[in-house]
Amino acid sequence: MFLTGHTGFKGGWIALWLSHMGAKVHGYALTPPTKPSFFEETQLQSSLSSSTINDIRDLKNLCKAMQLASPSVVIHMAAQPLVRESYNSPVDTFFTNLIGTVNLLEAARNTDSVQAIVNITTDKCYENQEWVWPYRESDRLGGHDPYSSSKACAELASAAYRKSFLAEAGVHLATVRAGNVIGGGDWAADRLIPDFLRALDAGETLRIRSPNAVRPWQHVLEPLSGYLLLAEELINQGAGYADGWNFGPEEGDAKPVSTIVEQLCVRFPGSRWQLDDAPQPHEAGLLKLDSAKAKSKLSWAPRWPLETALNKTIEWHQAWRSGESMTAFSTQQIEAYQAA
Repeated sequence: MFLTGHTGFKGGWIALWLSHMGAKVHGYALTPPTKPSFFEETQLQSSLSSSTINDIRDLKNLCKAMQLASPSVVIHMAAQPLVRESYNSPVDTFFTNLIGTVNLLEAARNTDSVQAIVNITTDKCYENQEWVWPYRESDRLGGHDPYSSSKACAELASAAYRKSFLAEAGVHLATVRAGNVIGGGDWAADRLIPDFLRALDAGETLRIRSPNAVRPWQHVLEPLSGYLLLAEELINQGAGYADGWNFGPEEGDAKPVSTIVEQLCVRFPGSRWQLDDAPQPHEAGLLKLDSAKAKSKLSWAPRWPLETALNKTIEWHQAWRSGESMTAFSTQQIEAYQAA
């Protein structure tokens, strides 16, 4: 297994899960993007077959690392993942998310062992119409902000590589789009729950930009389980699964930001928030995903409703604050999810 982005939040969780199942995981990523980080707090490097710290924009070294790993499956998670950061660094965002993806696909098609690729993009790759209906895989791609647009571009590049090179070589490529993932070990800036927990730990008032924005909230293990199921089917069944897939929560778990904050405040009496009324860059106001395809063809379905996802996230943070082994605690959460 060759995994890019293993030092990040989602990448760290799937690396730990794969290692727990006995997979040989070869990671390729930049240094952890935050301090602390899931990668360091779970001592993840000791669980991996190899960990290469390098940039996916470096095609020569990416090809070398993949060929040395000789994987059958490639999972591509490395990205610039933040909407607001994409306004600050649009060139880097496009370069990382588009050209980095092209580099990954180029490396894979020049590595004879590769049989399947799962490319993680985002629910924000759809052209947002601000309508009440969940987006389906066949809906039009787009993106107002540089992050969303760069991921839509990565979808198009993936389709081109699939049709031009990979399909005829017997390499099966799928792209996947998840909702707003939450879970323990996320310290990224400008994400709601990390921002809430930072404010809570510092005794400060949380400032919220868009309390009425609706997002499809889900625990990080939910889409990761879908990615693993899909990778298995790409190996076993092949071309019939090599296209785009949504892995989102049940529609009832698409909630406004204010609802999530209020639920967190109930769990932590004395915590507080206020509206940040400063001018803000554009972000989508309403976003939902239709996962009927994954439910029908993969027998995948969300297992943890929003309340459980919030509780598991808080439990992880509290365990970390109390000095528990986060390798063991994270593995226990993975096992609890598998049992569900």
